[in-house]
Amino acid sequence: MFSKLEILTGSPDETQKLGRTIGTIALEGDVVLLHGDLGAGKTCITQGIAEGLGVKEPVRSPTFMLVNEYQGRLKLYHADFYRLDNLNEIWDLGIDEYISGNGLFVVEWAEKGIDVFPEEHLVIKIINVDENQRKFLISSKGIRGNMLLQNLKNILVEQGN
Repeated sequence: MFSKLEILTGSPDETQKLGRTIGTIALEGDVVLLHGDLGAGKTCITQGIAEGLGVKEPVRSPTFMLVNEYQGRLKLYHADFYRLDNLNEIWDLGIDEYISGNGLFVVEWAEKGIDVFPEEHLVIKIINVDENQRKFLISSKGIRGNMLLQNLKNILVEQGN
């Protein structure tokens, strides 16, 4: 099984395409944790994930709402921990309901709450290479995370990426 994957994108469109691929293979109960600096592309990849799930409405960063919910093939719970300072604030969101919910849980600034997440997840670290280019370091934890990563790798190979 692949436990790590590195992908380079050269534009926001390519970043969203990567997200769409993740959205098409995601299963109910999957958790995707996003790490990266401001402007790295966390919301951009989430917009692609939403599109891959068949979400029709615009997806925006939930920085001030903290968690947005969208309906597609699965529910998408999109959280942003940027403004949160401690684990108590994260627990106060009712995070356990989203984690054990009937959808896909995607979290921006996930490093702020790493201790609250289940053992099964996908981690996507986004690094700004330049204005348009991004490096995605994707790793998994647990059987379910490994399955998601393996399926992503297989699709990218089929697409010639």
